[in-house]
Amino acid sequence: MDKYKIACLQANTSNDLAANLSAVRAIIREAAANGAQWVLTPEYTLMMDGSGRVMRDNALPADGGAPLAELKAMARELKVWLLIGSLTLRTGDDADTRIVNRSFLISDAGETVATYDKIHMFDVTLPDGKVIRESSAYRPGDKAVTVDTPLGKIGLTICYDLRFPHLFRTLAQAGAQIITVPSSFQRQTGKAHWQPLLQARAIENGCWIIAPAMCGEHAGNRQTFGHTLVVNPWGEVVADGGEEPGIVYAEIDIARVAKVRGMIPSLTHDREYEKA
Repeated sequence: MDKYKIACLQANTSNDLAANLSAVRAIIREAAANGAQWVLTPEYTLMMDGSGRVMRDNALPADGGAPLAELKAMARELKVWLLIGSLTLRTGDDADTRIVNRSFLISDAGETVATYDKIHMFDVTLPDGKVIRESSAYRPGDKAVTVDTPLGKIGLTICYDLRFPHLFRTLAQAGAQIITVPSSFQRQTGKAHWQPLLQARAIENGCWIIAPAMCGEHAGNRQTFGHTLVVNPWGEVVADGGEEPGIVYAEIDIARVAKVRGMIPSLTHDREYEKA
């Protein structure tokens, strides 16, 4: 499939799982009716709260439970691919009470073809002094993930991973033509860093970057930046979701990857060097 239409959900997710699931279902149906062959949702698709305790208390079972089963059934019914940006899941490990932040790529047959656990934990102090420590509530992943699909070869990341270019390089050198970055990027950092980082990752690796984002005010004193972006392999922004909830459509042309990598084959120019 060389060219196809995607739809990114830009959401203002709450801490009401049932309401969030209902909203996501409606968006998937609308996007499919408008011709999207792949629908992508942001990080924390079904639950968003600034409190790690609230997120733990509302985490789904390790298999995603009934909500994931319902979303897979929708993919099968509507014949669309889905990227569920992330769900927060219990691990089933009684010795480790932390949860995982997991992305799911679901085929148009309703099958999970890949999962990815967020590797890099957002342990930061924001400009206003607010401290966020994801590692206190979440168990990090330890595996980079790519998967071959009819949509192209896809590499999976989540939000804060964006600040670690070596992960994107690893995915691109493994053949990824598209890298997904579902996010709940903080408003304070997003204003300065979100778009430049996404464009840089696309330019460095000659790949499509698709970044469905959370927006607005959330429970637990969290504010997210919005601006879902789709960036082509030349680093050009082809779609921007602005600051309000909605659906962001774009056309993906996989042939652009080979064209750009042919002009600037930097993925073949890495060299070993002695570290300082």
